[in-house]
Amino acid sequence: MLMAHPAVLIDLVAQYEALQALHAEDGSAEARQRLDDIAYTLCVATGTRDVDAALIAARHQLPGARTRDDSVLPA
Repeated sequence: MLMAHPAVLIDLVAQYEALQALHAEDGSAEARQRLDDIAYTLCVATGTRDVDAALIAARHQLPGARTRDDSVLPA
């Protein structure tokens, strides 16, 4: 699988977070469409099918990300 450059992932995550805040505040159709477009791009860039998985995958691929799997809490 191709991997997106970390700079691209940083930008996509930042755009998604900004648009998510804008949509929550504004609620316009334009903000929703832009949010959907960035979510789709994040999914493509990370090889995932939903935005939550894409955000997790993107953050794990960024420099300084923790290398151990923290998705499951210890028992």
